[in-house]
Amino acid sequence: MIDGNLAFKLEKDFNPPFGIPWKREEKEVTAEHKKGANGRFAPGLPSKSDGQMLFMLNGVAKLKDTGRMAIIQNGSSLFTGDAGSGQSEIRRYLIENDWLDAIVQLPNDSFYNTGIATYVWIVTKDKPEERAGKVQLIDASQCYTSRRKNIGNKRVDITGACRDLIVKLYGDYTDGTFKDTDENGNDITVKSKVLDAVTLGYNKITVESPQLDENGDKVLKKNKPVADTKKRDTENVPLDEDIDAYFEREVLPYNPDAWIDRKKTKVGYEIPFTRTFYEYKQIEPAELIAKRIEEHEKSLMAKLHELFGEEA
Repeated sequence: MIDGNLAFKLEKDFNPPFGIPWKREEKEVTAEHKKGANGRFAPGLPSKSDGQMLFMLNGVAKLKDTGRMAIIQNGSSLFTGDAGSGQSEIRRYLIENDWLDAIVQLPNDSFYNTGIATYVWIVTKDKPEERAGKVQLIDASQCYTSRRKNIGNKRVDITGACRDLIVKLYGDYTDGTFKDTDENGNDITVKSKVLDAVTLGYNKITVESPQLDENGDKVLKKNKPVADTKKRDTENVPLDEDIDAYFEREVLPYNPDAWIDRKKTKVGYEIPFTRTFYEYKQIEPAELIAKRIEEHEKSLMAKLHELFGEEA
């Protein structure tokens, strides 16, 4: 995909390892994090079991003000980590600074050492005006040619025709499903969706309910209801939606005595890649399934009779 095309001219590109713990480097990484804006890891630290997002922050820190980079990540970087966690804060850092330009899902089995889904994150510190406040998601998982001979887990190739189609969609910057054929005449498909960056964020609110005494009355402290920690719940409210309006619509009708503990509200970000490109498939009617099972049973019984005679 990095082929000299202006649309994908990069200052840096990275393919860090996935799922590699950084506990051994914890002292140095934590010290760097404590430097704040003067260090590479100021936004947050990911789980110690997987350091791939540290590589992302390292790359961003080295980018020029007009720079662009591409980095390979697995699916966990899209959604792992609750609101306020290191992973979520890293996503928040990229999105709220308007540096996350696009994410491209590659076909499974694209790399020789893993068959899992992989994604190219394109980070741009100087987005053009028409891309400001937006994030483009590109699903290229069905854009590949099967290899005649596997190399480890690598079973597919992203050919020139595939790269051209992906780059074209990135440049066209539009929603839709686009089809073409590769060098061997096989069908290839790429989907694109441009999202408002704010839709990737949410406020995680804590919903409290009153503690009740043995008579079913509210327990009060300084004339205020005491929260029952066993009934505590949370809700994720889209960042572009008013929290109070959401609470009145989604919570109060079912729990009229509930309230929000606003001190516990946290902002989170995730990239709902699978949900964005989900396509509902009509389920086959139960009558047809039952009929097909009945036909299979009749066919099986006929073969048993033929094999063992009428006693079967």
